[in-house]
Order: sequence, then C-alpha cells, then structure tokens
Amino acid sequence: MSAPSPLLLRTIRIIDRFTDFTGTLVAWLAVPLVGAIAYEVLMRYAFNAPTTWAYDLTYMLYGTLFMLGAAYALHKGAHIRTDFFWEKFSPRTKGVIDTVAYVVFFFPGLVILLFISGGEALYSWRIDEVSDQTPWRPILWPFKAMVPLACLLLLIQGVSELLKSFYEARTGIELEHKEKAEV
Repeated sequence: MSAPSPLLLRTIRIIDRFTDFTGTLVAWLAVPLVGAIAYEVLMRYAFNAPTTWAYDLTYMLYGTLFMLGAAYALHKGAHIRTDFFWEKFSPRTKGVIDTVAYVVFFFPGLVILLFISGGEALYSWRIDEVSDQTPWRPILWPFKAMVPLACLLLLIQGVSELLKSFYEARTGIELEHKEKAEV
C-alpha cells in the first residue's frame, strides 16, 4: 500500500488543528455558564432575589456550547454509533460506509440546514427579534446565528473526516483511530 500523500495529511492536519482550536475556545463558554447559574442560585435561594436575565443567558450559552462543540465531537469520535455492529466490520468496510454516509447524508443535510438556519438568523437580525421568555428580552439573532456557524464548523470538519474515510476505504488503513468512549 502506498503511504498517504503529504497534501492529504497536511489538509487533514490543518482542519483537525482548526477544530481542536475552535473546540477548546468553545469549551471556555462553560465558565460563564457555570458562573451565571451559580449567581442565579445564590441570588434566588440566599437572598430571595432571582435575576431576570439568568434563564435566557443560560439557555443561550448552553445552546451555543452544545452547537459549536459538535464539530469537535465529530473530530474526536464522540457522536453515537452502533458499536456492536461497527466493531465487526473491516477497516475497508468502515471506510466505505463512512464515505457513502458523508457524501449522501452528512454534507447534503448540513448544507440544507446551513441555508435554512442562515435565513432564519438573517431574518431575526432584520426584524431585531427579541426573546419573550423573560422580562429581560435579549436580542435573539446572535443566538440564532450559532446554528449556521455550527453547520459551517461541522462542514469543515466533515471534509477531514471524509478524506480519512475515503483513504480507509481505498487502502484499509485507518489514518486516525477514534478512542471508544466507555460509559
């Protein structure tokens, strides 16, 4: 078998490093999320003075953390897969299944979601949409813009994963082993 081309490896490394960087950056959103929740709990139960902003801020921070962390989860192999079937397949079969799944389902689905969510975020920005969940009424377009941004990050990481799976389908060699998460 031939070794992977330097261009292939370089492309995969650049995308994976970008995803590692953005994943680490996004993970820091957990700090203000925990801070907002802790502050709300303290104010509500210790001083009987709940905030008007904590609910909106926490669902927005958690949603952003969840959505923008999806590309990092894809890179690390943290998405759910039926392992009891998957582990029985040969590397080539795994590569073929992943390649077909990326081309037929992953990329078309994410491109559609990108356009639809991008339109929703743009519309929210145009009408200056605000939340009606609490009296704070924060603007919603930055939160809604996280969906197309998450799609974009997933599409970028998807290119790396497609290249890895295509190489595995062609050669039977796994370029990157994803550690199985034990629960």
